Amino acid sequence: MSMFLDQVTIDVKAGKGGDGMVAFRREKYVPDGGPAGGDGGQGGDVILVVEEGLRTLMDFRFNRHFKAQPGENGMSKGMHGRGSENTFVKVPPGTTVRDAETGTLIGDLIENGQTLTVAKGGRGGRGNIRFASAKNPAPEIAENGEPGQERKIELELKVLADVGLVGFPSVGKSTLLSVISSARPKIGAYHFTTLVPNLGMVSTSDGRSFAAADLPGLIEGASQGVGLGTQFLRHIERTRVILHVIDMSGMEGRDPYEDYLAINKELASHNMRLMERPQIIVANKMDMPEAEENLKKFKEKIEKERTDEYADHLPIFPISGVSRKGIEPLLNATADLIDVTPEFPLYEEEIVEDTVRYGFQPAGPEFTIDRDSDATWILSGESLARLFEMTNFEHDESVMRFARQLRGMGVDEALRARGAKDGDIVRIGEYEFEFVD
Repeated sequence: MSMFLDQVTIDVKAGKGGDGMVAFRREKYVPDGGPAGGDGGQGGDVILVVEEGLRTLMDFRFNRHFKAQPGENGMSKGMHGRGSENTFVKVPPGTTVRDAETGTLIGDLIENGQTLTVAKGGRGGRGNIRFASAKNPAPEIAENGEPGQERKIELELKVLADVGLVGFPSVGKSTLLSVISSARPKIGAYHFTTLVPNLGMVSTSDGRSFAAADLPGLIEGASQGVGLGTQFLRHIERTRVILHVIDMSGMEGRDPYEDYLAINKELASHNMRLMERPQIIVANKMDMPEAEENLKKFKEKIEKERTDEYADHLPIFPISGVSRKGIEPLLNATADLIDVTPEFPLYEEEIVEDTVRYGFQPAGPEFTIDRDSDATWILSGESLARLFEMTNFEHDESVMRFARQLRGMGVDEALRARGAKDGDIVRIGEYEFEFVD
């Protein structure tokens, strides 16, 4: 079963936590009236959510960056900052989510409304209320908010076509598909051009999207396994709407109406209930000299044959794939039909068993030490960077606390073991300080 993967990489960035506040109560008769700085609020998460109506990842073509809002900063008088709203990003059912850098599977989104948090918001920094102790009743320490998680994720959607293009070889299906979508089928002027279903994502002018497959020329007898037979008819099983493409120019010396009947007989003989799908007749190659006359005859014949059970409602759209005439009304009508046509049941073997949930990977070592060419020691690492970001360097007490935290992580010992001397310069990001032994 050939499946088409619609794939896109997006950047998600959760909100940073709000900064804690250093503030004191101003009360008569109370020196430095005790700490009164509130905590910052939690930053928003970025969360993927399954939206049933979506069929493709087309919406991500123009927007690939999703950022949640930061939490509010803490305030004086012990007021805490507000946490921020989460940012929800809609994806179609059947989307697989991977970490773009590591390739780790983060989750499979299958059911409507299912959610997956792909970036956690930072926690708010604590205000100086939190650091008061008997030893230090008026601390000048507050934390900055924790940075929000930031990552690149890859969304992948296995698409089965909503719309199938049928018709004899060389009626212009591949050309039509290349005009309405970004698919680039190989186009040749010979029968059996298309050997596998070409699949393209189609967008209408009003922003709807669907997947269309050019189903290889069904020749009479294909359902008996002749020629390109049955594996392609498998792809049609999933389509909701059939676009029946007919060459109205009659250039190959064939009668458009006979072609129409032959293909329908073909669809009927393949017991997929294919004739239950709504059809739209696409009268192609209308830019050719004989086409207008042929279309008139074709309509008359269809009117006459109205007795046959599947001709009671047959919209006919005259188009020219080459000059793109008539394409837009055709696409809008197709999208309207998809909206009102229920899905046809899947066959057993297509139902995906892979519905396992995956958690995040554990973090690496807390810090690493490198030596720059100018003999500066460089500290890096995720936990360390987080501590650094959460330290408010405007207050000496906060800086002292940062130094204690580094010592607690074992940074001092590690530097000493690597040969750091008193007075050496140590750098974290842009920030430099002296190593004191």
